Amino acid sequence: MFRFNDSRVDTNLFLQLQDLATVLSGDEKLKFEYNFGSLIDLVDYKLTASRFWDNTNDSIKEAGLKTDVYLRAIGTLRHSIIPEMKSFLENVQDAALPKFSNQIFALLEDIRLEEIIKQERPGTKYAFSIRKQAYEHYFQTQLAVNASRSFPLDELFCLIYLQLHSDRPDPIFPKATAEQRQQLEELKPILYSVFEAKSTADVTRISEQIVYRIHGYKDTLNEYFIFPISHITSYEKNTLFDELTRTDALNNDDFEEVNQEESEYFDEKFSTWHRENKNENKKQNFLQFELEQGTKTSIMGGGARETEDGDQAMAAIQGSSGMSKQNDYSDKEPLEKEETSQGGGSSDEYGEENKDAVKIDKVATSPTPDDSIAYQEFVLDIEPFKRKLAKTIEKTIEHKKNQPRQDLIFGRLSKKLLSVVLDENPRVFYKKNEESKEFDAVFTLLVDCSASMHNKMDETKRGIVLFHEVLNHLKVPHSIIGFWEDANDVKENYQPNYFHRIHSFTDSFYQQNGPKIMQLEPQEDNRDGFSIRVITKELEARREKNKFLLVFSDGEPAASNYDQNGIVDTNIAVSEARKKGIEVIGMFLANGVVDEREDMTMQNIYGRERVMIPSVAELPEHFAPLLKKLLLKSI
Repeated sequence: MFRFNDSRVDTNLFLQLQDLATVLSGDEKLKFEYNFGSLIDLVDYKLTASRFWDNTNDSIKEAGLKTDVYLRAIGTLRHSIIPEMKSFLENVQDAALPKFSNQIFALLEDIRLEEIIKQERPGTKYAFSIRKQAYEHYFQTQLAVNASRSFPLDELFCLIYLQLHSDRPDPIFPKATAEQRQQLEELKPILYSVFEAKSTADVTRISEQIVYRIHGYKDTLNEYFIFPISHITSYEKNTLFDELTRTDALNNDDFEEVNQEESEYFDEKFSTWHRENKNENKKQNFLQFELEQGTKTSIMGGGARETEDGDQAMAAIQGSSGMSKQNDYSDKEPLEKEETSQGGGSSDEYGEENKDAVKIDKVATSPTPDDSIAYQEFVLDIEPFKRKLAKTIEKTIEHKKNQPRQDLIFGRLSKKLLSVVLDENPRVFYKKNEESKEFDAVFTLLVDCSASMHNKMDETKRGIVLFHEVLNHLKVPHSIIGFWEDANDVKENYQPNYFHRIHSFTDSFYQQNGPKIMQLEPQEDNRDGFSIRVITKELEARREKNKFLLVFSDGEPAASNYDQNGIVDTNIAVSEARKKGIEVIGMFLANGVVDEREDMTMQNIYGRERVMIPSVAELPEHFAPLLKKLLLKSI
């Protein structure tokens, strides 16, 4: 399992690639991921693009990733023959060069597939030209490195790539060793035949010839390409596209015994009758069903589906359309679906990446004397910020209350009577002391309680105390919730996610509950997308006009099977919340300096609505202006 926590994820590009993989494959369930290399895996149901492109500039990166998707979703999926690839892997087992064998096949097959794709879709030519330039530069660099470090087979592989992609018939490689140049000369007649390859079988034959011409080499140290199909032994069809649409055989091979003579039938044709579905023997009056598993029967059918109780259908046929007199259950969910949703996360409700996540609430306990003492110390620290912020907000409210409403049709007569002369329907009255509705707002503060917050949690609590004290003073409903995933209890199909309820909307005005904030502590992992969706659902149920969700975090999401897709999933969760009228702001807590990678990560998740705080000690200074802005917006 490779983790790429140091790699930036451009969420917009990732979603484009996911859409591209879905459209080109024709299967909306096929997931896109970044991986060590580019492949298709129908066991884990994913298409991957290579992390090689992370080290290139944005224009090259986008073209490179898209060509990876083209090669797999158009090429490998439809034009690579699985039995031939299986045969190749079996035939080269004795060569003791598994890395080189896989890479030479992947290289030659991609050359064949690229030409097919460019012919079918001419619009891909430009992206493939960028891919070629990037790889040529890379392999020229690697050639010099491998030659100087005495990695002969790696050096030879670089020569093979450069030879096949060169625009000149006889390129010169001065940085290569004489031995590998000589080996390349011997392989050239075989290599050039790849441009005449018409099928995977041709590529397999060429690859085998190359592998068995190599003598006296140790296997390659590096893996520049990987075999394009994962779990290939699990596949039985001719192509991966066939696998996507495969129909499994029946589980049982027995046959239902039916007394054909005693079978009843009606000598009557239904309105949908035609000779294609004519029942020649007239021995069955059942509606036709399609079966995928179960016992073979005499019922006619050529399709497939999973069996269910009561497959022998008894039906009443209504000749003309009309409303049924029976109860309508079309809007009811199946019991099976309801049970699934009760068990934990639902792929529909909380995102595909969180289908095994389970929400667990943890209620804050009564504060201890130590909690109360620590809380009072924080209250004293943030008092200047609280006083200044509360005073500003209260003045704004008072100004709105005292501001008279002008141009009314009744009320006090204004001194400005010019409109009586100028206007056909003059409005010359006003009213004083308009009652302001004050705050029509609700807040939730979601606090990352992952292990990486270990050296930041104490200072973070100062900002949370400021949040609570100001909103408590202004009587604005709010909740404070810490979230984490318990990595120690994660099992297959079970990912426990805790929500530490420090303050709820109902008890947030009670002064004595403030010390509960001290119970927030760093725990394990953080599954941000799931947590944001859970809180979004709670805020949706509130009646306030302005709804704010502030997420305190110190980095990108990290949880079980959530490493590289966590940023994208969280970005989608944020977008979904905003579409529902909830304003989501990301609050990033750094260790002293906010570097470019961290800022890019937060931008990919929250966009412009993010606050980057260089040091946790500066949290109140950054938090107070934000809170002021949001409160004034809701007056």
